[in-house]
Amino acid sequence: MAFSCATGKHRRPGRLQRTTARAAGVAALTTTGVLATVASPALAAEPTVEQTGLIPVLTVNDSVAQQIDDQAVAQKQAAEEKAAAEAARKRAVEKAKQEREARARAAREAERKRLNTFVTPIAHSYVSTGYRTGGSLWSSGSHTGIDFHAATGTEVHAVGHGTVVEAGWGGAYGNQVVIRMSDGVYTQYGHLSSLAVSVGQTVVPGQQIGLSGATGNATGPHLHFEARTTAEYGSDIDPIAYLRKHGVDV
Repeated sequence: MAFSCATGKHRRPGRLQRTTARAAGVAALTTTGVLATVASPALAAEPTVEQTGLIPVLTVNDSVAQQIDDQAVAQKQAAEEKAAAEAARKRAVEKAKQEREARARAAREAERKRLNTFVTPIAHSYVSTGYRTGGSLWSSGSHTGIDFHAATGTEVHAVGHGTVVEAGWGGAYGNQVVIRMSDGVYTQYGHLSSLAVSVGQTVVPGQQIGLSGATGNATGPHLHFEARTTAEYGSDIDPIAYLRKHGVDV
């Protein structure tokens, strides 16, 4: 009896088996985006995709791709919004910095102007005795400063920014204050009834330094004011010219 033997040979896959394998390959290529139009003729003689039950697989893969696209768009939008927010933050920080610097500059300028401003030593007063007025009332034969009319107890102010170098009894000047001004000139305030500053103290324009009176060699209450090149007697310069140079109307 003769027997047929299939040893060493493989049976050709059935049509349904081949179709299923090819459809699965199509699904895999679709998922990876590699599927080409050339695949269509190869499946022309095979059962349609609908017959393989792979429609859900393809539909899910399309949905995943759309989700990936949507996620990419959302991430891009989020990155753009983050970049815009960071740019806005930096602009706000820079603007705040510029505003602070502008305020600081304005404050420095205002302080500079304030310190460089000069005022009269007695507010709403006038010069009652001029500079270099002659007479026997003065040991030098003439007036070394100017006198401002003032009743006893009137506030006396520093005419500008400076440092107190003398504050106390000054002989014929009575109670006096001498200030070295920021421009190097010395100003003297004599015949005071009381003092409000001490040696070494920094004063600013308009600051009260004492009260007017008639201490020392004086015929009545007033303020004796001098401008000097040194702190000592005998170095006087024209006080009216000095004050006018700094914008004071006397």
